[in-house]
Amino acid sequence: MYMMQEAMQKAAVLVEALPYIQDFKGSVVLVKVGGSVMEVPGNLESLLTDIAFMNAVGMKTVLVHGGGKAISRGMEKAGIPPHFVQGLRVTTEEAVRVVERVIKGEVNANVVRLLQKHLANARPLHGDWIFTVEKKTGKDPETGAALDWGYVGEPVAVDVRPVAEMLDAGIVPVVTPLGTGPDGNVYNVNADTAAAALAKAMKVRKLAFISDVPGLLMDVNDPASLLATLRVGSVRKLKETGVVGGGMLPKLDSCVEAINAGVGKVHLVDGRMPHSLLLEIFTKKGVGTEIIADE
Repeated sequence: MYMMQEAMQKAAVLVEALPYIQDFKGSVVLVKVGGSVMEVPGNLESLLTDIAFMNAVGMKTVLVHGGGKAISRGMEKAGIPPHFVQGLRVTTEEAVRVVERVIKGEVNANVVRLLQKHLANARPLHGDWIFTVEKKTGKDPETGAALDWGYVGEPVAVDVRPVAEMLDAGIVPVVTPLGTGPDGNVYNVNADTAAAALAKAMKVRKLAFISDVPGLLMDVNDPASLLATLRVGSVRKLKETGVVGGGMLPKLDSCVEAINAGVGKVHLVDGRMPHSLLLEIFTKKGVGTEIIADE
C-alpha cells in the first residue's frame, strides 16, 4: 500500500510539472551557480541533475559558474597572497594566469564532466570568447583615492551568437566568468555580473541565481520570512528600510537591471535544498524568491 501511495505522489508531481514543461519548452533559461554550493559535491550534483532534466524536456539552458574558493586554493599553491578591495579580488598579471588556469582547467572541466555524466550535451564556453570588458575602476568612498583591482573587468559587450548556436544544437553552454579587455588580455569578471550581462543580452525567459541562501528574507534570522514574489518597484523600499544589505545588494541590483532589460523573471534559489531549481520552476508555489516586473 505504501509503495502505491509513493508511486501516486510521484505521478502527481509529474502531472503538476506538465503545464510548466509544455510552457517552457524551447525557452532560454540562464542559471548562475557559485559560492559554497559548488564546494559541496552533493549540492552541485543535485543542481546539475536539475539542469540535465531541463535540457531533456526541451528547455535551452545556459550555465554560468563562479569558482572563487577554487581560485583561492590555486593562488595559495602559487604563493600569491589574497587581496580584496570592496569584496572583489585584486587580480595581478600573475594572478590572472592562475585564475584562467583554475577556472577553465579545473572548475569548468569538472562541471562539464558532471553534466555529461547525466547525459546532458554540455560543452565549455569560456567568457573571454564572448565578453568584451573594460577595466574596473572606482574611488574610495572616504578618501576619494582611485581604486585598482588589476585584471578585473566589467562587461561592455556580449557576443551572443556562439551561445545561441550551441543552444540551437541542443548543447548546454557552461560559461566561465572571464572577459577580454581592450588590451587583448584575459580579465577576471564577477560571476553574478557576467551572468546578468549575458541574460540581458539574450533577454532570457528566466535567470536563476543559485546560492547558499533561501532567497530574499524580510528577517535574515527567520527562514519563514521568505518573500516568494518581489516586484522591482518594491526594491527601493527594501533597501531604504535596511531589509536588504551586504552581499545581497549588488545581486539584487543585477536582478532589477536584468528585469528592466527584458529578462522575464529572476529567481533567487537555495542550492543547498535538493532539486531546488526544479521545485522553483516546475511547481506552483516554488521554493525561493521570484523577482518580476511591475504590473
